[in-house]
Amino acid sequence: MSIQESIHEFNDRLKGSNCQLIAVSKTHPVELIREAYAAGQRAFGENKAQEMTAKSPELPEDVEWHMIGHLQTNKVKYIASFVHMIQSVDSFKLLQEINKQAAKHNRVINCLLQFYIAEEETKFGLSLEEAQQLLRSQEFKTLENVRICGVMGVATNTDSEEELQHEFRTLRHIFDTLKQEFFAQQDDFKEISMGMSSDYQLAIAEGSTMIRVGSAIFGNRNYTTTPSNS
Repeated sequence: MSIQESIHEFNDRLKGSNCQLIAVSKTHPVELIREAYAAGQRAFGENKAQEMTAKSPELPEDVEWHMIGHLQTNKVKYIASFVHMIQSVDSFKLLQEINKQAAKHNRVINCLLQFYIAEEETKFGLSLEEAQQLLRSQEFKTLENVRICGVMGVATNTDSEEELQHEFRTLRHIFDTLKQEFFAQQDDFKEISMGMSSDYQLAIAEGSTMIRVGSAIFGNRNYTTTPSNS
């Protein structure tokens, strides 16, 4: 199946749902992203700031870039002028740096708080308690150039539907808790980014609003060692 056919098939599957497709283009060349763009896809996910920065000038300005990989604070400055959403905010220190760099460009950057829901030590993320502490802090209230739009999680790489379902439900519970406690009056807090090529159907059933799909669109990647966020 071609990239365009895959995009169209996913869009057909998502019709009627409240879920957006994020095409994970990390490690794939610009030519393949252009094929997906030609099929109508606009939201693309990258794992590394350097790769996103290199690809961005070669593609149309209406591409929505999503940072889905672990982001070091010293790399934020490279993407702050154009990134649409940073899905992988896993510390207050990172959020402060995003705010600082966004202010330099006179913009507000959309962010998701990433939570640790998997049974794997290679994954990153906050606990619910850490997020609550962050959101209650006076320091957080001073950040005017970031917008918290929801939550993100990376599930365990497993064939166990029971385990995946449990992890997706955990993230949905975290979202509901934070929505009620901190964002009840904020319509922007609405995203639950969970589900990838192998488990997106389970994720949608548990309330995902964003699925991060790479290999099911672009084919297999050319590496085997880097932990996946898609």
